[in-house]
Amino acid sequence: MSTTSQEFLKSFDHLPPAEKREVAAEIIRRTFALDRDQLDEMQLTALYAEFAEDDRHLAEEGIEDYKRGLVGEDAR
Repeated sequence: MSTTSQEFLKSFDHLPPAEKREVAAEIIRRTFALDRDQLDEMQLTALYAEFAEDDRHLAEEGIEDYKRGLVGEDAR
């Protein structure tokens, strides 16, 4: 890690939580910024399709956890 990176991380640690969130959000925004001219419907469709199965499994797991929680509450 470069000296500049280390200095940045040290200064980041001293920021109040609200400012840390702002800095982190800006870093994420700049890191993952998409060139809107290059993003088309076919790319979006492919991205949604790529994650659809994972999303479905996570949703099903969430519903099962919720059901178990309800059963546990009813047993009390």
